This record gives sequence, structure tokens and C-alpha cells, in this order.
Amino acid sequence: MPLPPAPTGRASRLSSGDLAAKAPTKTRKSTGPVIGDVSELALELEPTQIAASAQALQRMAPASAKPARAKKTAAKATTANTPTAPAKYTVADSVVPVSKPAKVRKTGSGVAKLFVLDTNVLLHDPSSLFRFEENDIYLPMIVLEELDAHKKGMTEVARNGRQASRTLDALVATQESQLAQGIHLDATGQKGATGCLFFQTEPLHYHLPESLPQGKADNQILGVVEALRQRHPERPVVLVSKDINMRVKARALGLEAEDYQNDKTLEDGDMLYTGMLQLPLDFWAKVGKKVESWQSGASTCYRISGAITQQLHINQFVYYEAPGENSLFARVIEIRDKTAVLETLKDYGHQKNNVWGVTTRNREQNFAMNLLMDPDVDFVTLAGTAGTGKTLMALAAGLTQVLDERRYSEIIMTRATVSVGEDIGFLPGTEEEKMGPWMGALDDNLEFLAKGDGGNPGEWGRSATNDLIRSRIKIKSMNFMRGRTFLNKYVIIDEAQNLTPKQMKTLITRAGPGTKIICMGNLAQIDTPYLTEGSSGLTYVVDRFKGWPHSGHITLARGERSRLADFASDVL
Repeated sequence: MPLPPAPTGRASRLSSGDLAAKAPTKTRKSTGPVIGDVSELALELEPTQIAASAQALQRMAPASAKPARAKKTAAKATTANTPTAPAKYTVADSVVPVSKPAKVRKTGSGVAKLFVLDTNVLLHDPSSLFRFEENDIYLPMIVLEELDAHKKGMTEVARNGRQASRTLDALVATQESQLAQGIHLDATGQKGATGCLFFQTEPLHYHLPESLPQGKADNQILGVVEALRQRHPERPVVLVSKDINMRVKARALGLEAEDYQNDKTLEDGDMLYTGMLQLPLDFWAKVGKKVESWQSGASTCYRISGAITQQLHINQFVYYEAPGENSLFARVIEIRDKTAVLETLKDYGHQKNNVWGVTTRNREQNFAMNLLMDPDVDFVTLAGTAGTGKTLMALAAGLTQVLDERRYSEIIMTRATVSVGEDIGFLPGTEEEKMGPWMGALDDNLEFLAKGDGGNPGEWGRSATNDLIRSRIKIKSMNFMRGRTFLNKYVIIDEAQNLTPKQMKTLITRAGPGTKIICMGNLAQIDTPYLTEGSSGLTYVVDRFKGWPHSGHITLARGERSRLADFASDVL
């Protein structure tokens, strides 16, 4: 009788296909399906079949299946995939979607821009992060490095650097987990900024011309802008920098670049509020019988209506000059609905109305003197070219109201200590002695006021000595103004065009009850670096105080110093 075949003989007669078919059955009889066996089938199945088989086996697997074995199987199955495999699946214990790039936000004006800030923007204005409305901001890593390098010291730049760092820290602390997705700029209460702040969290690949050194910080920022433009072709990527050469290089490379404009009150200095308005020649014909007039003390008041009232502001001066008709010089004292009240002015050009022996010589000077002598006007700004009489009129009005009328206790005078050329070094003496060389304009005008100009002596007489006058004039440095409060003082801030808006705010907020502040300057003679006519502190306060009932502004147009100075101002 023949013997039965050995088990190995049956195994040897089975084909490889039978072995593949039997393997899952044997596994199910023992410990259930082993997901790792799918890797042996992956060589013969299509990618779509792999996904279906893996999901079917996953549902059949018992709860006791080990996660570590499943993850190892997932790696094997993924390795066996062909290049045409779908992008969204993994043969593991869950299906993981592949991350997609963030959608571009739409705004009312179109696609939100992505502004890349240069370091000098943050050092110039620490609050610039919140000045881009609905647009997004991107900070390269090199900007944080430069910001850290500038935070030491007591200068204005160092202070701004520390403030910018604190602002960034507050923003990151609110949404630290969303650093890669973008931090909402309104997280700290800045409701005007609805965009997001992005930090450079990964290296960006870019190519710049070999003529630009790769190690320089400016060129690294330009490279970041180039990389972002390639990565986000669907939205504008703009570099914002205060560095002119940086913007020129960016445009030469085909990149968009802009200056930081938020600190500029006006784009064009010619658009600055002048404080006065000329009435049209047909003014009386238009208002006709609608004009109401009455007497108020020594002045006459007119109530007018019409379209012209939309152009008027409180304490703005209006004038009407036409050949063969009476002239009108008045100030707007009230605006209500569509009507305005005009009050005629006091003529300080007449000798009987002289102020400490000084009479006004033109229309603008008379407007300015009406503001300087009005006790209801607490803040006066005077702008004009050299020789228009700003300092002289302010001092004459101050001496009259301090010594004659006793309206204020003393005159305090200060100015920005910015030299025209190179600094001559440290100055000896006390605070007032150190300020002496900067107060040459005060000495010149006091000399003129002390000796008089042939006018009628006032109550104190023009023979009053300089010691008597100087006893009521204090010269102070701006560096020590923080925390002070001036009570019942007449404060003169000379050369105010060299002050920043922050410095101007510091000085004006020193005013206590009964104090009057006069700011004077010539916007054509700015000596402070990085300040322009549009970003000067004088321009800033003129625009912000426009229309306030207790402030006034006049731009003096004609020089009265001498014919030589007047001609030089026009042609040089």
C-alpha cells in the first residue's frame, strides 16, 4: 500500500497564487487578520485597490490590534505605492488630509495686500503694526534681529525699539498656538487693524543678483520680498521702508516698494490749513437779504448762510476786498446748521491799538495779533517764512498781557535745540545759561521791544530795563518738560517745525489752568533728520486743532524784516 504524501509534498505542489490566497484564511483562524500582510499584496494591486483593501481590513481588525504594528504596516503600504497614487490617504488607523495653503482674504477694495515691514518703520513708529487696516503684515526674521540690536540706550530710536518689541510680545502671547497661521492684529484691542501678522517661521529660497551682498540685512529683506512674491502670485506683496535707497533697490529688482505714509499729515505742504479764506467778489450779492447783523461791544457780527458756510471753521478768518467797496475782515465765531456768525476784528495796525509799541503791517499779522490777544484762545500756531514777525508779535503780546494786563504770571520760552550745522559741543552753566546761545532770536526781539520803535510809551514805559523784562521771562529746555504743569503761564515754543508729533504732544499737555501756548515755526527750514513738511509736529498740530473753538492758526505770507530778507526768501 502506498504511503500518504508528506505535508511538505502538498506544500511543494501548491502554486504561489494559492499560497497568497490561503495566507489570509490561516491568519483569520488564529489571531484575526494581520494588517501587515497587505504589504505582500501591494505589489500586485492598483493604488485604488490598496486603499479599499486597507479600509476593509481596518474595519475587520479586532479592538486588540496593536497601534504600533498598524503604523508599521502603513509605512510599508505607502512605500509600495506607485507615483500615480492619490494624495489624500494613509493606510493607518485614520485618514489624514494633506494641508492646503491658506485662502487669500478678500476686502472691500479687493485682495488684501501683504506688507513686508523694514526695521526702520518699527523704529520710526512703534504703532505702525496697526496702521495698515485690513491688510496683512509680514516680518522677516532679520527684522527681529535688527530690532533687538537697537533696543539699548536712552535715545528716541531705542525707546521706539523697546516699545515695538513689547507690542510684538503682547500679540504673540494672545495667540501663540497660531503663530504659523497668522496672528490677528486686533487681538489686543486695536479694532482698526483687521489683518494678520505673519512671522518668518521657515527659510525662504530666493535668488538675487550677485552684485548684492547676501549677508547685508537690507538685501536679506529684499530676498524675502522676492520669495513671497513668487509664493503668493495671487496677491500684491509690498515692501514698506523709510530708507530711500532701499526702495530704489527694490524697484530696480521689480519689487513693489512704498514709503510709510501714516506719519504724514499732508502729502503736499501747499494744502496746509492757512487759517483764512478770501470771500468771493459776488459774496454780498449771493447772501443778499439773508444777512443778519448786530453790534457786540466794539465789534459787528453778521449771520450768513449758504454754501460757503460748508468751507468755514471756528476761529477761521475771512476777508472781503473789492475795488470800490468797503472791505470786511472778520473771524468765524459760531457755526450752526447751515449758518455761520462772523465778528469783525480789532485793527492792531492803528497806532492807538499798538501792542507794546508794535503795530501790525499787513492783513495776516493783524489776524495773528487778534488770536494772540484773545484770552479765550488757549492755543495759537503761527507759520511763515523768515522775517514775517512771528517771534516779535508773540513776545509783544506776551509782555503786554503779563506786565500790563496781569493776565498771566510769566512768559516761558523754549525751542528745539537742533543746530543748522555741526554741534559746537557741550555748553557750560545752568539750564538757562545752556539755553542762552539758542535764544538769539529772543535777545534780538527784546532789544527792539525795550528801546521801542518811536511809539508812545505804555504804562510801564519803554525805558524799562532788560532786567525787569527778563525777570518775567524764563528760558526752559524741552528735555526737562516731562511731568511739569504750567499754571497761568504764557508759553512760547519757537522753531516748532523741528519737533516730532510726539514731542509736540509732550509740550502741549504741560498746560494747566489759565495757560496759553503759542507754537511758531517755518516749515521751509526743517533741520531735524527724517522730518519733512508733511510729518513735522507743527503740521500735525495745525491739522488736529483745526476747528477747535479755543485754538487758531495763521500762515503769515509777507516778510517785514527787510527788503533784502524778503527778496532772499523768494529767490533762494
